[in-house]
Amino acid sequence: MELIGPLTDPQMHGGDPVDAFHLVLPSMPGYGFSGPTREKGWSMRRVAQAWAELMRRLGYERYFAHGGDWGAGISRDLGIIDAGHVGGVHMTMLTTPPPKDAAEIAALSEPDKARLARLAVFQRDGIGYAMEQGTRPQTLAYGLTDSPAGQLAWIVEKFWEWTDHDQSPDDAVDRDLMLTNVTIYWLTQTGGSSARLYYETAHSPRGWGAGPEPSTTPAGIAVFPKEIAPPVRSIAEKTNNIVQWSEFDRGGHFAAMEEPDLLLGDLRAFFRRFR
Repeated sequence: MELIGPLTDPQMHGGDPVDAFHLVLPSMPGYGFSGPTREKGWSMRRVAQAWAELMRRLGYERYFAHGGDWGAGISRDLGIIDAGHVGGVHMTMLTTPPPKDAAEIAALSEPDKARLARLAVFQRDGIGYAMEQGTRPQTLAYGLTDSPAGQLAWIVEKFWEWTDHDQSPDDAVDRDLMLTNVTIYWLTQTGGSSARLYYETAHSPRGWGAGPEPSTTPAGIAVFPKEIAPPVRSIAEKTNNIVQWSEFDRGGHFAAMEEPDLLLGDLRAFFRRFR
């Protein structure tokens, strides 16, 4: 929410008017104001295909994409399936699986090995929510739709675990903004349909275990230290055309909510390359 004004009207927010953008900000199918999905098949790739069609119908011959979490994966997919129209993709999350070659892992720097270790810890201890949503989303949906406290706990636990805070997630993200986020899930009854994206992606042809599909679209990666598992650049560069790589000293998974000024600067720096 804090990025919309500076991106669309930078002059009103102390910026350079040449940095102004048109913004298209859709809710993913099954989430928020897009409402519950009514049919099967809404995988990450299908959402990207929907965004490509949306931009075509809106008349954009050339456009760019940005996202974090699912939005990062969808934006990256968009750069693959609509490369003729997508000029670049900016992401705040990029998972880099460890190489299969032990010698390649041994050659990594100690900070990069630590990043892979964090990914391993997440895959061991922190992925229960994704396994539940990826295998039994409908069972979970009854609790999320029946109990506002359950919906609140399901989401705020992630704000606690994935933000850069001292003791409480509202050290990092404004409490009213967090509660608004949860309330949108509650009022639109999308707790269950949002979980289905995990199921659809897990059961898509590529699934969870497939390595990243190579992309030639120019990419900008913004790395925040409390991200779930910060990426390793040397691994990322094997399957991505990285033209900008930025590392920050604060911020976590919800970068747009936690550190909007840092993200704003990085977005502007990335997209200036293509003006």
